[in-house]
Amino acid sequence: QVQVVESGGGLVQAGGSLRLSCTTSGLTFDDYPMGWFRQAPGQEREGVSCISWSGGTTYYADSVKGRFTISRDNAKNTMYLQMNTLKPEDTAMYYCAARDPILPLSAGTWYVPANFRYWGQGTQVTVSS
Repeated sequence: QVQVVESGGGLVQAGGSLRLSCTTSGLTFDDYPMGWFRQAPGQEREGVSCISWSGGTTYYADSVKGRFTISRDNAKNTMYLQMNTLKPEDTAMYYCAARDPILPLSAGTWYVPANFRYWGQGTQVTVSS
């Protein structure tokens, strides 16, 4: 069975940093573009970042550009999200997801939740002011 598991969330003060990790099993990790999404209470799920199978192409939401960095280590079946200069508005449940490898990856589609085949259960990030 496919499993997607996030870790690394927690409580941090504004201006601080966290690194989220996502580890998968039951799939060929380097076949899949991978993405991070987040959802705050009462809000829609939004795309945070996405990375191609090789790590050579990345996308970021405008709200996190310059502060967050996505990366992956295919030898470890693991994806990361380094989050720096955190703000209270970054508070959300963060989800890791594996994107359908058949679909083209582009600036206009990377953030669409329906294009992602497998999802983790989420890890909570809370940024205090």
